[in-house]
Amino acid sequence: MSASIAPHGGALIDRTVRQDERAEVAQLAKGLPRLTVNAREASDLEMIAIGGFSPLTGFMSEPDYRSVVDTMHLADGNAWSLPVTLSLSRDEAKAVEAAGQAALYSEQGLLVAVLDAADIFSYDKTHEAQHVYRTTEEAHPGVAALYRQDELLVGGSVAVLDYVPRESFEYAEFPPAVSRKLFAERGWKRVVGFQTRNPIHRAHEYIIKCALEIVDGLFLHPLIGETKQGDIPADVRMDCYRVLIDGYFPKDRVILGTLPAAMRYAGPREAIFHALVRKNYGVTHFIVGRDHAGVGNYYGTYDAQHIFDEFGPDELGITPLFFEHAFYCMRTAGMATAKTSPSTPEERLALSGTRVRDMLAAGEIPPPEFTRKEVAEILIRWARSA
Repeated sequence: MSASIAPHGGALIDRTVRQDERAEVAQLAKGLPRLTVNAREASDLEMIAIGGFSPLTGFMSEPDYRSVVDTMHLADGNAWSLPVTLSLSRDEAKAVEAAGQAALYSEQGLLVAVLDAADIFSYDKTHEAQHVYRTTEEAHPGVAALYRQDELLVGGSVAVLDYVPRESFEYAEFPPAVSRKLFAERGWKRVVGFQTRNPIHRAHEYIIKCALEIVDGLFLHPLIGETKQGDIPADVRMDCYRVLIDGYFPKDRVILGTLPAAMRYAGPREAIFHALVRKNYGVTHFIVGRDHAGVGNYYGTYDAQHIFDEFGPDELGITPLFFEHAFYCMRTAGMATAKTSPSTPEERLALSGTRVRDMLAAGEIPPPEFTRKEVAEILIRWARSA
C-alpha cells in the first residue's frame, strides 16, 4: 500500500467476506429477513466492501446520518459530505428489527451481503434534499432518487459476499488496495485524480495536463456506476479515455481506473465526496473544475470549489486543484482560461456536454477545437448506432 497519503479515517476498510467464511455467511442469510438493494445501493455496497468509502463499514446509523446531513461530518468528527443509506418499508423494518440482521439481495435475486442492523430510524426527505442537494425539486435527479426511497432507514455494518453484476472493465479495475500498490510501484508520491462521467474533451485534457506538470502521475478515474438518463454509456466513455491516452499522454505517467460508484448530482457536496473517495484510492491531489458534479442550473459555476473553504486545512487530507472554465482561444490558437487568455467572449469556443449530445444526435461531428478527432469518431459511431 502507498504510504504517501493515509486512507480517510486512518485505515482502509475491507468488508469483503473471506473465502473460508462464505459458506457460513450464506447459510446464515437463509434464515434472515430479505431486503432488495437498488442500483445505487448496490454500488454503495461495493464501494464500502473495497474501502472506497473508508471509514464507513456499512450503511449509516442515525447519529452519522443526521450529522452528515446537517454538518458534513460523521458523528466521530471525520469530514463526510453525503449520506450513504439503505431504506426499507415499515413492514420490512419490523422483521429486521426482530432478527437484528438482514440478508441483502440484488434486484436480480443474488445474495450480495448480510447487514447487522444497528438501528432503524425515520428521516425527513425534504430536509435531506434541501441540505444535501440545495433544492427540494423532484426535477433534480438526486432529489428524485431520494424521494423514491422507502420511509425508514436502517444502519449497520455489512459483510459483502458478492458485488451486483455490472459492466466490467478488467483492464482498469483497480480497487483502493491495488491502486495504492500501483502508485507505490511507480514511485508516485504525488498523484492527481480526475473525476468524470462524460467523454473527455479538449478542456478536460488541458486542465489535466496543467495538473500533471506539478505531480508524479495521473489517475484518470471515470465513474461507471449509475448515471442519469441521457448520459453517454460507460463503455463508450472508456473507449474515449483509452484512445486519448494512447495518442496524447505519456503512458508511464497515467493510470486509467474505474470508480464503481453511482452519481448523486449533488454538486458542491459531491465534490467533497469525490475528493475523499479518491484519497482512499491513494490520490494526493484532486482536480475540481467548473460545475463539478452539477446538473441543470442548481449550483453556481464555482460553488464546488468554494465549499472546500468550509473545511479546515487538515480535515480533508487531500489537496484540491481548482481550475476555471477552459475553452479554445481563437486569438492564441490554443486551449486557455480567462486567467491566461486576453481574448473576448466572441473569440472563445466552448461547447457544453448538452450541446455535444445534441450534435451527436443530429449526426454532426464535434469540431477539433472541442475534442480530438479519435474521440469524435468514437462518439459519432456510438450516436449513429444508438
